[in-house]
Amino acid sequence: MVFSVEQPRPHIAILPSAGMGHLTPSCRVATTLAAQGCHVSLIVFHPMVSNAESNSMATFFSTFPSIHPIHLNIVPLPGPGDPFFLQFEAIRQSPHLLLPFLTSSSPPITSIIVDISLASTFLPAISPTGISAFVFFTASASMLALGAYFPTHIDIDQSQRSKDHVEVPGVGFIPMASIPPQLHNPSDLFTTQVVTNGRALMQANGVLINTFEALEPETLTALNNGVVLPGLPPVMAVGPLKQLPLMEASSSLPWLDAQMEGSVVYVSFGSRTGMSVEQIRELGVGLERSGAKFLWVIKTKMVDKEEAQVELEELLGEELVKRIKERGSMVVHGWVEQEEILKHGAVGGFVSHCGWNSVMEAALHGVPMLAWPQHGDQRLNAEVVRRSGLGIWVEEWSWGGEGKVVKGEEIEERVKELMESPAVRSSVARVAAEAVKAVGDGGSSEKSLAEFIAKLEGVKWD
Repeated sequence: MVFSVEQPRPHIAILPSAGMGHLTPSCRVATTLAAQGCHVSLIVFHPMVSNAESNSMATFFSTFPSIHPIHLNIVPLPGPGDPFFLQFEAIRQSPHLLLPFLTSSSPPITSIIVDISLASTFLPAISPTGISAFVFFTASASMLALGAYFPTHIDIDQSQRSKDHVEVPGVGFIPMASIPPQLHNPSDLFTTQVVTNGRALMQANGVLINTFEALEPETLTALNNGVVLPGLPPVMAVGPLKQLPLMEASSSLPWLDAQMEGSVVYVSFGSRTGMSVEQIRELGVGLERSGAKFLWVIKTKMVDKEEAQVELEELLGEELVKRIKERGSMVVHGWVEQEEILKHGAVGGFVSHCGWNSVMEAALHGVPMLAWPQHGDQRLNAEVVRRSGLGIWVEEWSWGGEGKVVKGEEIEERVKELMESPAVRSSVARVAAEAVKAVGDGGSSEKSLAEFIAKLEGVKWD
C-alpha cells in the first residue's frame, strides 16, 4: 500500500538494538516502510559498540535523507561481559530518554517498532502514550517460539524439567545442546533479558519477523494459533527483507567478476564472531585443500575496535598464505557488503556462523550454506537451514569458545560436499524460489507487510 497525497501518512518510529545483526534489518524495515509512503524516524543510541555500527549509520542517514534520525546518548555499562549484551542492557534502562521525543514529535508519532531485546522496558513505558507498539524480532520463528515459551519453562519446577531438551508446544523438542549457552545459567544477563522480553510480548500490538512462511511453516502456524503461547499477538512474517541499495563500493566485487559462475566459496562468521588463531589456521588449511577458490573474511575479535592489524602471514603462516595466493583466492580483514557478495553469480557456497541475517540473504539469493554456529541462537538457525534444505549442518562441530578445534581435513570434506553435491544445489534452488515468491506481488510476506500497514491506518483489507 502506498499512501496518496490526500491520506495522512503514518509516522513510525523504529527502535533498534545494538550490533549489526539488529541495526541492518531495522534499517531495511525503515526503507521498506518509507517506500510505502510512511514517515519514518530511526532511533540511534550513542556511543555505539563497534566501528561498523557507527560507519554504517552515518552512511545510511546520508543515503536516505527522508528517514529522520533521533540521536540519544546513553551511559555505557561497565564490564565484564559481552559488550553487546551490556549495550542491550544500557539501552533497556533508557526509556526515559525516548519518551519526550515520542510525545513531542512533529508530525506526531503514531506507531513504534521496538527491537525484541528492548521490549520489557520500552513497551510498558510507551503504553501510557497511546502510541501503538509492535515488536520486531530479528531472528528465526524457531527462536521466537523458544523466547515466547521460555518464561513458562523457567516457571516449571526444576525437578520436573527435562535435562535433555525444552519442549515448545506446537514446535517440538529443542535439544539442550541447541539452546543458547547463556540460557543454561538462570543468573546470566542474557537469560534475564530473554525471560523479561518474552513476558513482554503480550503487551505488543503485533510482532514483525524477518522470515517467510515456506521456510518455517509449522512454527509460524503454532505461534499464530496460540499453541506456543495463548494470547500471543499476531506474528507477521515479512522476510526476507529487501537489501539496502549499495552504500559503499566493495573491493571484492572486481575480483568476483573475474571468477567462474558458482565457483567461489564465501566464508564469513559475521560482525561479532572472532575465532581463535588455531581455528583460523585450520579453516585456512581446509579451504585451501578443498580446491575451490574462496573469498574469506577473517575476524579475530568480537568488537572491531579491538582488531589488531595483524599480517596474514602471522595469522596463517607464510607457507599457507603462499598457497592461497597461488590458488588465486582472496582474504579480507575488515567489513564487507555481504549481500552484494552473496548475490554475485560467482559465489556458489557460503561457510557461515548462521546468523539469521546471513540465513535470509543466502535463502533469497539461492546460495548453499555450510552452517557452523558459534553462539546465541545460531544452532536453532542451523537446524532451520538443514530442515528447509538450504544447506548442511555438522552438529559435531563445536560452538565458538568451547576450546575444541575442527581440523582442516574435516573442513575440506564438507566444503567439497557443499560445492559439489547436486542434491544440495537442487534443494537450495527450491528454497530460493519460495523466498522470491514470498516477497513478490501477492506473496505471503508482501501480504503480511500490507496487513501491518493496514493496522497502522485502521484500514480494512479484503
